[in-house]
Amino acid sequence: MDTKYIFVTGGVASSLGKGIIAASLAKLLQARGLRVTIQKFDPYLNIDPGTLNPYEHGECYVTEDGAETDLDLGHYERFLGIHTSQANNVTTGRIYNTVITREREGAYLGKTVQIVPHITDEIKRRMLLLGQTGNYDIVITEVGGTVGDMESQPFVEAMRQLQWELPEEDFLSIHLTLIPYLKAAQELKTKPTQHSVQELQSQGVHPDIIVCRTEKELTPELRRKIALFCNVKPGHVIESMDAWSIYQVPFNMEAEHLDTLVVNKLEIPGLPEPDLSGLKAFLERLKNPQREVDIALVGKYVELQDAYKSIQESFIHAGAANHCKVNVHCIHSEHLDPSNVDEVLGPMKGILVAPGFGSRGLEGKICAVKYAREHGVPFFGICLGMQMAVVEFARNVLGWADAASTEDNPDTPHPVIDMMEEQKKLTMKGGTMRLGAYPCHIKEGTLAQRIYGADDISERHRHRYEFNNRYLQAFEDAGMVVSGVNPDHNLVEIVEIPSHPFFVAVQFHPELKSTPENPQPIFVEFVRAALQYFS
Repeated sequence: MDTKYIFVTGGVASSLGKGIIAASLAKLLQARGLRVTIQKFDPYLNIDPGTLNPYEHGECYVTEDGAETDLDLGHYERFLGIHTSQANNVTTGRIYNTVITREREGAYLGKTVQIVPHITDEIKRRMLLLGQTGNYDIVITEVGGTVGDMESQPFVEAMRQLQWELPEEDFLSIHLTLIPYLKAAQELKTKPTQHSVQELQSQGVHPDIIVCRTEKELTPELRRKIALFCNVKPGHVIESMDAWSIYQVPFNMEAEHLDTLVVNKLEIPGLPEPDLSGLKAFLERLKNPQREVDIALVGKYVELQDAYKSIQESFIHAGAANHCKVNVHCIHSEHLDPSNVDEVLGPMKGILVAPGFGSRGLEGKICAVKYAREHGVPFFGICLGMQMAVVEFARNVLGWADAASTEDNPDTPHPVIDMMEEQKKLTMKGGTMRLGAYPCHIKEGTLAQRIYGADDISERHRHRYEFNNRYLQAFEDAGMVVSGVNPDHNLVEIVEIPSHPFFVAVQFHPELKSTPENPQPIFVEFVRAALQYFS
């Protein structure tokens, strides 16, 4: 079977959930036995999200091969349980960078380089790249932004060309729109969807299926009206009601027969009905928790929930695994200090200190670590959270009041966290970190070994600074154990305090590998420890 290509565009408004629709459809097709992957094409000019502030686009999601990507790739991996890669996230910046570099190298033989055909040819090449590997039956491409945006036009033009270049049975277009409910008129309005589809059609792309985000049920009359004015078959207008969980959306799309419409249009016969039993069992546990637990997430981007999206999702997975609801309380580290820490963290049964970059809010994170360590509250530190756990221990246990990370204080006499030697000569911010999956060897008899049930693991990284091994012996003599080490470079990956009920901090990002059906083990054990904690 030739690889089939599905394109998901959006209209009317942003943040309608193209990524969730794409991931839900992919889950249904995967559950029918097809090999599926998803890719995201973003219209911004950054090469990748690596240097973007989390307030701009939410978290930067890191893949196994070290790509810094859009957070939607996290949804793809969580829904499908597969690894994405550098090829799964493409930006306008990357497209233009490739074309301009080739032009400087003389690849175009002196011709005038234009958006059409040179930019669109490169977009098409990237759109087809994963399908040409022979590893996938279906490639779903989510196009960022909304139809009508100036930035998205080259992507839509590339889709238009592919719509005619590919065999009809190998191309399918899905358009996601909004059907707003006007409370004053007490009715759903289809005009925004009509205009959105007309805009898409004016650019030469004809959607095969229209998915309508709505707060209210679409009546048969409304579906017929949308189909008539948007030039699709009535059965190809799909209702996407607001769901109580994003993991419910695949079941909603199955009820709307979205996967059946797709396999029929793509002429893929003989497929079984989707088997979603694993996801269904997860949802049952999620919907019927037996207990609740309050956990603090201490970070500096807490105003935007998407800034810590993978951590939030990992708590959902771990909560379901423990048959409980995790109430995550986001606490801004800049607003935390010794004068209010008891009041703010006192009701919490667990404290997670989150990742981040820069010096802003570090003292608040150190304050949270100190409270957890001294009060026996289950503690979990991730990346910068681990580094601040090390700094706190150095200051308040080892007695080095001036201990710090050189990221915050380059002149500290006790640089317990320092930049990797190979990074000190680099000046460019983008792409200079330890990125992607690295191995970690776990010390026998430690909490980390009990959590993972393994001696050797692999986790993803995104950082420049490391535990300074010059101080390793002093920390271990004082009671902080290094329980995980990168075997290739002897870099500290996990620290813990055995005398504490649950105190573990990691240099890597375990949240990036958690899925509903395979929750990340540290999160599972952290939530379990929080359930057992009573102040």
